[in-house]
Amino acid sequence: MNARAQPVTAAAVRPVPRRGLRRDEAATYVGVSPSKFDHLVADGRMPASFQIDGCRVWDIRALDAAFDALAGGAQDDEQEWTFAP
Repeated sequence: MNARAQPVTAAAVRPVPRRGLRRDEAATYVGVSPSKFDHLVADGRMPASFQIDGCRVWDIRALDAAFDALAGGAQDDEQEWTFAP
């Protein structure tokens, strides 16, 4: 049986950038489980979603800002690191 190879598209090789993420994607993006993400949203440490028609999405920029706040924001960037010789 000779199966015909499907052409590889750019989207198959590299993910399409998106601004809105669904719950599981948003949780993965910030590095936690979906249930932990729900707790972070409930206590206000992560932003609330909004609805587009029947789909709930999180804005990736809002996730970035909330994650920066959890990590200490720009203060971490200002730390000086020293390395042992």
